[in-house]
Amino acid sequence: MQLTRFTDLGLRVVMRLAVAGNGDRPGSREIAEELSVSYAHATKVITRLGELGVVDARRGRGGGLAITELGRTATVGWLARRLEGEDEVVECDGATPCPLRSGCRLRSALRRAQHAFYASLDTLTIDDLIQNPTGAVLLALPPVARAGTQVSTMIGE
Repeated sequence: MQLTRFTDLGLRVVMRLAVAGNGDRPGSREIAEELSVSYAHATKVITRLGELGVVDARRGRGGGLAITELGRTATVGWLARRLEGEDEVVECDGATPCPLRSGCRLRSALRRAQHAFYASLDTLTIDDLIQNPTGAVLLALPPVARAGTQVSTMIGE
């Protein structure tokens, strides 16, 4: 099973927000730059995360992004299902139906595998994923300069 880039980015955004300090509300552009993805793609993902209630997004002064309590406690499987959709792994009944569909065991085997994949992700929350060493890596992402500010790369400045 392979997750889409949309779901992968959604999980990474939530993980990044989970390690943000109190009062730290990075913007969409900052998150996109830190995670090395396009701003347009990050914005679409962040919009969906907001619709799901996983991310609180505010505009204007004092705005930015923050993870919600749901974002911290929801399982990774729940979030992946919402971002990915629960479509079949293979399309047997599409515009050109598979000629094997009436006697094929592959479809049900793939459905069971998909359920097992999500079930294994249901044992984890975002808080589980950000335990070290991952949390330390997320905290070490290079800072992004905001308009009108200087970013120091020296420790202690």
